[in-house]
Amino acid sequence: MNISKDTVVQLHYTLKDEDGQQIESTAGHDPIAYLQGHKNMIPGFEEAVEGKKAGDKLDITVTPENGYGHRVEGSVQRVPVKHLRGASKWKKGMVASVFTEQGERQVTIVKVGRFMADVDTNHPFAGKTLHFNVEILDVRAATAEELEHGHAHGIGGHQH
Repeated sequence: MNISKDTVVQLHYTLKDEDGQQIESTAGHDPIAYLQGHKNMIPGFEEAVEGKKAGDKLDITVTPENGYGHRVEGSVQRVPVKHLRGASKWKKGMVASVFTEQGERQVTIVKVGRFMADVDTNHPFAGKTLHFNVEILDVRAATAEELEHGHAHGIGGHQH
């Protein structure tokens, strides 16, 4: 089966930045699974794997336009420290999760005080060209429940 909209793709990947520094990898961990065509992955990634099948290995380069966008300067907001998720002690440069009207967002700590933190609302990968090394493990049709929920279930997917 080839990757197309409404298929669940299970894969391993390694992500590197422009300088070849590894940012993330699933090596030694469970693979990830996602639902193609439902904005579960950045557009440049989904476009590159469209039509591929289990066993395919590919290198994908995603520019900011097809990834996390360009950095928007001056997008610093002050938020209560208690709203930051991901650690108990915060330091400048750390990445936190914050729940917003648009859902969960990743922000970078600029400055942190006792009760309030200044955070950069750009995604940590904004403005970066990303290099993915991908191995497609499995492609299957999504279940009705996965389509209704908008994400993959099971190993590497969303756990209930």
